[in-house]
Amino acid sequence: MSFARKATALVAAAAMTLSLTACNRDSADEGAVTLALSTQTNPFFVQLRDGAQEKADELGIALNVQDASDDAATQIDQLNNSITSGTDAVIVNPTDSDAVVPAVEALNNADIPVIAVDRSSNGGDVASFISSDNVAGGKQAADELAKAIGEEGEVLVLQGIAGSSASRDRGQGFKEGIANYPNIKVVGEQTANFDRTEGLNVATNLLQAYPNVKAIFAENDEMALGAIEALGDRAGKDVMVIGFDGTTDGLKAVKDGRMHATIAQQPGELGARAVEEAAKLLRDEDATAVVPVDVVTVTKENAGDFE
Repeated sequence: MSFARKATALVAAAAMTLSLTACNRDSADEGAVTLALSTQTNPFFVQLRDGAQEKADELGIALNVQDASDDAATQIDQLNNSITSGTDAVIVNPTDSDAVVPAVEALNNADIPVIAVDRSSNGGDVASFISSDNVAGGKQAADELAKAIGEEGEVLVLQGIAGSSASRDRGQGFKEGIANYPNIKVVGEQTANFDRTEGLNVATNLLQAYPNVKAIFAENDEMALGAIEALGDRAGKDVMVIGFDGTTDGLKAVKDGRMHATIAQQPGELGARAVEEAAKLLRDEDATAVVPVDVVTVTKENAGDFE
């Protein structure tokens, strides 16, 4: 090959390389965001992640997803590592709303903005909190449960992760709502950490201690599905189960009649809204301090609307 041809080929190759580099840069030219999730074993957070990823792709944001596997210490390490990773903003779904505070404060000190999604931090500066109205959802669960059992009887409550804002707020709403029904008595409540297997084990033990219960409220669908497994054929017949989240498995159980109702969140929307707020901060715009996302009571009658 002549020198001229070699030179031409080299110039063309260099141009192509620059073009590809520019394309890769353009695909994330709005900045880099870390999404620190409490877990990805729960289908709810998988849907939240997918909603965030879709919105990040749309906006040209590079999204780095971290999974704490429901371990607070792991999440703190991940958040501290994000400070030196070159991230421009952090979206955190805390495993524990108290334990996460020092990591949030460290991000604040590094001038990295923090957004909380689904659960918030109980300290530090959070620029925006995107969540379902969990207190209102808890009240909706209480009303639906009361209606299902004729406003009287003994009930059980399966609680989520202690220290999480979601568990606290859903529990608060349920207690406020159930107080309107004096003939309903909560005879047992215990944490099952938002986990299906723990929900099965805790429900099994509580049902042995309180065999006459007429309903179970679980603060998420995973625990509700565990309770349904513990109940066997009694689920949806002798004992009404109310869940929270509106996950794919939860909605299927509602349609099948094994779960009486679920308070449906929109996890994909939560993830998308969180990325939208992060994008504002990356553009040096003010984020919205509180972004509420509606919840809906889903029963067999309207479950088809959520396919």
